Order: sequence, then C-alpha cells, then structure tokens
Amino acid sequence: MSTDAVTPLRHRMIEDMNARKLCAGTQRGHIHSCKRFAGFLNRSPDTATTEDIRRFQLHLAETGVSICNRNRIMTGVRFLFRVTLRRLDLAAEIYHIREPQKIPLVMSPDETRRLLAVASNLKVRTLLSLGYGCGLRASEVVRLRVKHIDSAQKIIRVEQSKGRKSLPSRRRGTAMSCYRPRRSVCCANGGRPAHRVTMPEHPWPNAGCFLATGGKPITTRQLSRLFHVAAEAAGIKKAVTLHALRHSFATHLLERGTDIRIIQALLGHDKLETTARYTRVATGMIAGIESPLDLLSQPRKKAKKSRRDPPPA
Repeated sequence: MSTDAVTPLRHRMIEDMNARKLCAGTQRGHIHSCKRFAGFLNRSPDTATTEDIRRFQLHLAETGVSICNRNRIMTGVRFLFRVTLRRLDLAAEIYHIREPQKIPLVMSPDETRRLLAVASNLKVRTLLSLGYGCGLRASEVVRLRVKHIDSAQKIIRVEQSKGRKSLPSRRRGTAMSCYRPRRSVCCANGGRPAHRVTMPEHPWPNAGCFLATGGKPITTRQLSRLFHVAAEAAGIKKAVTLHALRHSFATHLLERGTDIRIIQALLGHDKLETTARYTRVATGMIAGIESPLDLLSQPRKKAKKSRRDPPPA
C-alpha cells in the first residue's frame, strides 16, 4: 500500500468497498487505517501475521490513541483481512474496546437563543437554526436540497442519512426560511410558519440550499467553523460542538413533555436506548423531581378519621 501509487492490493480493496457501497468518508478512513498498519509493518499488509496484528494493537494502546480512533483503525484493517484478503484467521485476532458512555453536552434555551441572535447573517442563522430546530446532523444540513423541503406538508425529508437511511416526513421543526440568493422556501413550526415565502415550482429541485463561495456546497468543516464563531460571540463558555444543537433539540423536546418515541423517530435512532440517554441531561425534568429530603421538613399530614354511621338504636 504505497502512498505514491495505487497498488493492486489497494485497488482491489477499493473495488470491494465500492461493491458494498460504502460511502466516500468510510472508504477514506479504511484506506488511511490500512496505510497506518502498513507503515507500522514497513511492508505490505498481505504479508502480516497473527503476531503483527497483536503488536499493532499493543502499539496503538501504548501510543495513547483514543478508544474511538483505535476502534476505527482496526475496523478498516479488519475489512482488509476479512473481505479483500479472505484471511478470516487474521480478522479473528482483531478486537474492539467498548467505549465509555458520555453524557451529551447540551445548551440551555437562553444560550441557544443568544447563539442564533449573534449569527453573522441570515444564511448562518438558517444553517444553525436547522441544526437546532430540526435536530439535523451537520452532514444532513449541508446536503439539504430544494426537493427535500415540502412546504405543503411543512416537513423536511432527510434522504440517505447516517446508515444510508431515508426518512420521509421525519422533521417537524422550527420555522425558518432556507436562505439562498433569489430562492426562498418555507419550513414548519408546528402549524404556524413564521417566515412564509410564496415559492413557485422550483426549476432546480436538485440544487443545494446552501452554497459556499464559488458555487460549491458548503462543507461540514465550514459549518463547524461558523458555529464556533457564533458560540464565542454569544459568550458560551461550554466546550460545545456543532452536534450540541442536535442534543439540545432532543433534550428541550423531552423537557417539554414530548413522547420519547416521537423524539426517537425525529432523530432517526434505531434503538430507544440511544434516545433515552437524553433523560440524564434533561435538567428541567430532573429539577422538577421533589427530593425525599425535602419531604422530611414538611409537616406530617394527619390521617383523616373515617366517619362511621352511629349504630342503630
């Protein structure tokens, strides 16, 4: 796996990934992982042995590679041995470490309001509003196209989301106008659109809603940079990332009493356990629980005596 040219082994691995329709990001990650493994061996990975795999996994642990990155690297190496080289004996030597569960970091409604208020322009405000108001991932925001917005039903359809899932009628989020020069569309706010724009039949339904300089679609890295600029301007001291908008969307809905099954459907989670983690950060729900300690200081209620009818004379 030379870095200068595409070797026959890498070419075959790319064909295997294309046949299984792995996305471009996954393919780049697998190729990078195998290049790192080849650099550790200082020879082609198809000559690796069981001891080589063991030493490589120890090397990742000793060099302080995070559990997430280590699992990602070994996933790419396992694909090479299991699929491309058909070395199931070597693939069986690869193990994954369970990652510690982290509590999502969310912003309060006031912090979210300040973040959207200090956005530099309408385009940035709309991008961030989609992330919070509809619970969209960064990749879903930047891939949003005109045809995905159904003004009649007041929904946003998410196509080919994480895991290649298409979720029609998934989003019923906050009202906003999707910004683009000479084009405006309307999204939903329950049943009351806030910025309704009359939109005729669009001549370019496949066109992206958000373009960067030069007419190319905005990237997730550019969107993340815009978020951090707005967060700093809003005076948010938490170490929040762009994904915190999605966490805040789910947490604030949960605090307002929205059924957790509905939130699960809006977020596109397969398992309810994934959505249930937001109950640990829903401070509104937690603050509303009365502690048994507080009950001790309250005066004890006397039991009411039941009135009995006098016995017949």
